[in-house]
Amino acid sequence: MKYLYLVDYWVPFPSSEYGGLINVIAENDVECHDVLLSWRDEYADKYDNLIMEKVNVAARYALAAEEESGIVETFTT
Repeated sequence: MKYLYLVDYWVPFPSSEYGGLINVIAENDVECHDVLLSWRDEYADKYDNLIMEKVNVAARYALAAEEESGIVETFTT
């Protein structure tokens, strides 16, 4: 089963003044984290722990149909 995760953007102010939301399809928290790291691999060293914190508290919804894992939509500032 896969889930739609609604993950708050993890880069703190002032680097990201307003934040954002990333919608990810993944099987579990670890896969969601890995998808986000591959999307912004330059964050791996600096924000890795913050990404997982946001994934852990993200709203998630079970999907009725099997979907491919990955980022669905992003809005970041």
